[in-house]
Amino acid sequence: MTLALHNTMSRTVEPFRPLVPGRVTFYACGPTVYNYAHIGNFRTFLFEDLLHRWLVASGLEVFYIMNLTDVDDKTIKGAGAAGTPLREHVTQFIDAFHADRRYLRIRDASVYPRATEFIQPMIALVASLIDKGVAYRSEDGSVYFAIGKFPAYGRLSRLDTRELLAGASERVSTDEYAKDDARDFVLWKAARPEDEAVGAAWDAPFGRGRPGWHLECSAMALALIGEKFGVDVLDIHAGGVDLIFPHHEDEIAQSCAHTGQGEFARFWLHGEFMTLGGTKMSKRYGNFLTARDLAENGMDPGAVRLLVYNTHYRQALDWSDEALGHARVGSRRLGEFRDRVRAAPKGAESGALIEAIEAFRRDFKLALDDDLNSPRALAALFGLAREANRALDAGDHVGDNLLSCISLAEDVLDVFPTGTARLTGQSTVDDELTEEAPADRESRSAWAVGWAGRRFQARLARDYAEADRIRAMLESAGFEVRDTRDGVEVVARRQDG
Repeated sequence: MTLALHNTMSRTVEPFRPLVPGRVTFYACGPTVYNYAHIGNFRTFLFEDLLHRWLVASGLEVFYIMNLTDVDDKTIKGAGAAGTPLREHVTQFIDAFHADRRYLRIRDASVYPRATEFIQPMIALVASLIDKGVAYRSEDGSVYFAIGKFPAYGRLSRLDTRELLAGASERVSTDEYAKDDARDFVLWKAARPEDEAVGAAWDAPFGRGRPGWHLECSAMALALIGEKFGVDVLDIHAGGVDLIFPHHEDEIAQSCAHTGQGEFARFWLHGEFMTLGGTKMSKRYGNFLTARDLAENGMDPGAVRLLVYNTHYRQALDWSDEALGHARVGSRRLGEFRDRVRAAPKGAESGALIEAIEAFRRDFKLALDDDLNSPRALAALFGLAREANRALDAGDHVGDNLLSCISLAEDVLDVFPTGTARLTGQSTVDDELTEEAPADRESRSAWAVGWAGRRFQARLARDYAEADRIRAMLESAGFEVRDTRDGVEVVARRQDG
């Protein structure tokens, strides 16, 4: 493999080699389902989607876990305020998260474990840590991890050792706490009336209660990779930079103390924040935009993905209407190129087009192998579009090589608009079109483009009856036809679910 990734543990870009050749175990911290995820959250999920897609495109088998935090301080508070059981309260937000990620074309993980489905592995992990002498039950009935008994604590976040020693005798019982506030952290919280009221308390040998947030990810990850592969070290663990401390630092401590391994994950990857007007997008600050806001405003997900991938995942991204507008134009241009290629005459590609294809394949791979450099990968894609359009203007034909480049870009970046084609009077019309739409997506899109071209030519010939017939046929197949000043657009209607 030639893939290299930035490892937060070492603060360097390192060659990536999975523990088992050809197979990757990949864990990403998913949403806390107490509210709708905002687009800043999805910036992280989109970076993880790019990593997932590129690993698969590189020929690796990927076991991808994204957890759903359905029990913590926030979800319990929300359920209590709503007067509903915890499971019922969070289900609406889990469903919304999946709908939002499908809208943004984020591919399915291998599994989406819910914390409440792994209570027994969590209890077993806490019991193990108590037996090993690195966890203790306090006077309030909760169980804490003693960071003073884990000398490696602070390696990931690089906390000052003196701060650790100064704070080691204190405890923190909340799920989230201040950066650099190094104190013994809670593993298991003694049950409170508000927990019991919403069904968020379970019996355990060390007392009735519920898991702390940090414990959940360790238990779910170890249970899933242990059951499937018999291992207790992940290849990759990813999340946002805000999770480095305390969440990921605490995961490492409890996991390694339990397994006896020197590491919990071989690579730690962290995506930077998305900002709005220079301020971190956050529900706490009230300056956030949700994916459903974008969908309801008719924003194509290809444009959103293009905006996100135009900035490297380790650099802050400032969201603005202007940037989104530019991304929308860029995505539309790529869509026009894709649809032109699929509708163009097929045949052997010429020397100029072959050179453009070879340059794209080389530059695209070099970019993504270099710590997922998506801006460079996008530059390679736009370069291919520019050179290929010139070749097509000169009368070149399209072969499997160019089509495979577009398929690769769709499989990995997926920044093209949703089935949009713009056709002009120069459009090629396919004489072999059938009136029945094909079943697979790629052929269906090309079919719609071809018929839209015929309709355009019918309008030029003033055969309005034929143009209306074709419009009705396309609409019955799920495509919307839009006449514009520049020609005609055909757009695949968004399918619910």
